[in-house]
Amino acid sequence: MTVSPLVSTEWLADHLADSSILIVDIRSAESGRAAFEAGHIPGAIHSDYATNGWRFAKDGAGGLLPDAAHLSTLLSRIGVRPEHHVVIVSAGDAASDFSAAARVYWTLKTAGHEQVSILDGGFRAWRETGGPEETGLSAPAAGQPYPVRLTGSLRAVVDAVEKVLASAGATLLDGRSQAQFDGREKSPQVARAGHLPGAIHLEHSGAIQPGTGRLRRVTELEQLFKHVPPGPVISYCNTGHLASTNWFVLSEVLGRPGVTLYDGSMSEWTQDPGRPVATNAG
Repeated sequence: MTVSPLVSTEWLADHLADSSILIVDIRSAESGRAAFEAGHIPGAIHSDYATNGWRFAKDGAGGLLPDAAHLSTLLSRIGVRPEHHVVIVSAGDAASDFSAAARVYWTLKTAGHEQVSILDGGFRAWRETGGPEETGLSAPAAGQPYPVRLTGSLRAVVDAVEKVLASAGATLLDGRSQAQFDGREKSPQVARAGHLPGAIHLEHSGAIQPGTGRLRRVTELEQLFKHVPPGPVISYCNTGHLASTNWFVLSEVLGRPGVTLYDGSMSEWTQDPGRPVATNAG
C-alpha cells in the first residue's frame, strides 16, 4: 500500500476501523494530556511531544535525535509495530504544531519506520470537520521491542555541516524568523545570535495556511520553495523543530532528493566558539 505523507480528516474518518492504523496524538504543553483526555480521535494513543522523549538535550544542544535504544523503548511503549501505518496528530493550532508533527514523522522515518503520515490540520481540523471523538486515556497495546534501524540518509550531523561550509556542497536552509536569522534576536537555546554562513532564509510558517495548522496547497508550496537551489539541502533552525516543516515540504511533499534535517541546529552549532556564525548588519 502506498502511504501518503499527508492525509486529510476525510481520509482518516474513512479508515478509523482499519486495525493497521495507529493514531498517535502528540499534543503537548501544560494541557496536552488533559486536552487529550477531554477529547481525541477514537483509538488514538497519546504521546506528549515535549515530555515523552522524542528529542533529547546534550552538551547544550536542545533537540537531538535519541539513540536507537531510547527510540525502541519509546515506540514500544506507545504500541508502534513495524506493520503499523502511523498517523501523527498535532494540536493544529499554530505553525509550530505542524513542525512538531513533522519532527515526529522525521524521527519515525529515521528509525526505519516506513508507513507514516501527518493528519493535515491536526486535531483542530478533526474537530472543526465534525469528526467523532472519545474521552479518557487509551492504553497502548503491549508489544515486542521495536526493531529500530537508524538510517543516516535523512539526518545531517555537525560534521556534515562543517563540510558544507568548507566546500559549498549543499544549500543550508534556515527556517527561523527573519530577526533570528539576521541576528537581531536570539533564542535562549542558542549561545550566539546569527545564522550558518552562506545559509538562505525561508521561515517555516510560510508553508502553513494562515490561521490554521494545515499546509498550503502543493502549487503554493512549489512557488514558495522554488528559490531553494537544486541539489542537496540541509534544513535547520534552533533545535531541529521548526526546520522539520521545511524538510517535510521539500522531501516528502515536493519530492526533492537529498534533503536532510540538522537536528542539532544552532543550539548545537553555537556551543563551540570556533564555529563561524554570520549576521546581517542593519
